[in-house]
Amino acid sequence: MSRHAGTELATTAGRPLVHVRVSAVRRAFQRAVDENVFPGAVALVRSRGTVVFHEAVGTYGVSPNDQPVHLESIYDLASLTKPLATGTAMLCLVRDECLRLDQPVSQWADELRGSPFAGVDLRQLLSHQAGLPAWRPYYEQLAPAGLPPRNEEERRQRAHTLLDAVASEPIAYQPGSQSLYSDLGFMVLGEIVERCAGTSLANYCRRRIHEPLGISSLAFPGREEAITEDPARIVPTEWDRWRNRLLRGEVHDENAYALGGCAGHAGLFGTAHAVGQLSAAWLQAVQGRDGVLSAVLAKQFTRRQSDTSSWGLGWDTPSAPSSSGTRFSSRAFGHVGFTGTSLWIDPSCDLEVIILSNRVHPTRTNPAIKTFRPQIHDAIYQEWGGR
Repeated sequence: MSRHAGTELATTAGRPLVHVRVSAVRRAFQRAVDENVFPGAVALVRSRGTVVFHEAVGTYGVSPNDQPVHLESIYDLASLTKPLATGTAMLCLVRDECLRLDQPVSQWADELRGSPFAGVDLRQLLSHQAGLPAWRPYYEQLAPAGLPPRNEEERRQRAHTLLDAVASEPIAYQPGSQSLYSDLGFMVLGEIVERCAGTSLANYCRRRIHEPLGISSLAFPGREEAITEDPARIVPTEWDRWRNRLLRGEVHDENAYALGGCAGHAGLFGTAHAVGQLSAAWLQAVQGRDGVLSAVLAKQFTRRQSDTSSWGLGWDTPSAPSSSGTRFSSRAFGHVGFTGTSLWIDPSCDLEVIILSNRVHPTRTNPAIKTFRPQIHDAIYQEWGGR
């Protein structure tokens, strides 16, 4: 296990926190590596504003990628992009009175006029209630040769083709009648952010969110800037048969790759520390303190939008069964990512839990993290949630 916890863990009267607590959680992560839940991971736990656990475990992957994981290792965050990038961007655009949640999607996407989804509003997209199917392999149409867009003009054309394809989808259910987790809805939202902001999702997030919060290691490496000058910090994901190579520093999600590496549903990369900086901003806002994020809107975005669904606006809330385990309160909110990432925040006990792993390495067929996630969140809550 690789760690630099000496400067990370809180102390009381100059003494480290009770190491029994840390050791129990540390052993659970090491056991996950030993049992091949993932090759390695970085976890960060913050309780009442203090980092009580920040450790790295395992390696980047199988040989020759078996270098040890470090605290500043960079992971493909996968669907954490939905709340951390697209959802946060939507909140800021609403706060700045550039968008309204009750606006129909067709107001920002002409391609959807005349489709079954023309009257769907932005709130329904954010809460997965838009009547859209969960997923489609659009990348096969957008990038049949397995290549990213060559320039901005081609990227824009692919985005237009994507929206045309969404408009042609048969309706999966009556919008607003239920929730169905959908990548498609967030692909549309990512494009709406860009059209409203007049710039890329990557640039808007950097300028409006990351820079004001002092976040540096959170970015879309498929777009305008590299996330790091040291590519060795980026953890590999899967050997991708479609692209015929090991993915490292390029988005794992095929649809996001076909759109240039930056999309509303995937493409964000970052460190646990960087995710924690944005997590802290959300927690602060939900607790009623305005900052970069609006407190009123943050409470709205993290609250269930329906009695029949666990979804807020971009965020999920605990339901049975939940990746957050059994102990997080009804006020908690979070999300998971397909590559093996997760973030859960519980304002009731001021607890934030960030877990970044590459469980899809070397293959996505390993489902062991589904059992590990609730167990580790229960263990973490037992140690720090009740203090």
